[in-house]
Amino acid sequence: MTQNHHARAPAKINLTLHIEGRRIDGYHELTSLVAFAGAGDLLSFAPDELFSLEVSGPTAIEAGDGGDNLVARVERALRAEKPGLQSGAFHLVKRLPVAAGIGGGSSDAAAALRLLAAANGLSLSDPALYEAARRTGADVPVCLNPRAKFMRGIGERLGPALKLPPLPAVLINPRVPVETKAVFHKLGLKPGQSLGYGPHPAIADGMDFETLIRALKKGRNDMEDAACVIAPIVGHVLATLAGARGCRLARMSGSGATCFALFDSCRQAGAAAKAIKAAHPEWWVKPTLLR
Repeated sequence: MTQNHHARAPAKINLTLHIEGRRIDGYHELTSLVAFAGAGDLLSFAPDELFSLEVSGPTAIEAGDGGDNLVARVERALRAEKPGLQSGAFHLVKRLPVAAGIGGGSSDAAAALRLLAAANGLSLSDPALYEAARRTGADVPVCLNPRAKFMRGIGERLGPALKLPPLPAVLINPRVPVETKAVFHKLGLKPGQSLGYGPHPAIADGMDFETLIRALKKGRNDMEDAACVIAPIVGHVLATLAGARGCRLARMSGSGATCFALFDSCRQAGAAAKAIKAAHPEWWVKPTLLR
């Protein structure tokens, strides 16, 4: 009997997201401190002669199971790097909202790479994995090893893994998709221009909770204002989180519409999530721990 292998695909949260400027080739340069949540999707894999993908779960319809799903795309990209790759049958349980600024599809693709690497005896440091990740999407490389780190450039330059204190958090998505391309367009930067909002605060490995919170408050998400114009409900979500008892920081992740708030304790985060879900049953609300 074929044995199934499993990998978690945790939500990627941009604790900060500074847009440093727009390059001559049109891409935007960024500096972002990324952490990963306890919440996520689940991917299983069984080696087989042919690739296949089945998607189930609460957000399966939005994710799709066709050739454009990032799991399918990353499998093709790795096969191009590694002819003769042992592929197989994937089953994705999709729980995270789609087009939500938390890298759900990218994390799914990275989980698929980890499973394919294990099935083919490849080290996670094999350059072919990084290349397949890079070719599949800007957020896939940072999700390959889902530990807190900096990502720079257009997402291809990764810093070392950082030891951060556990960050109790609440994630909220108002179930309104926000297109990343539209947010970048609303920023209005021309090639060669920069926002000039100032440098990223220093974040050191092993920072304690209070020191990290102070540093994060000096940071920002430069896509937040543009996303609020495109989807005004983002501003409502941020205000709701900021008003929750015990909230230490409320911010949008990625290009939205998912926002997060950080709390002193898991108990506070759980209480806030319960109250917000009761007031807004139509929202996706998740208490979690960021690392």
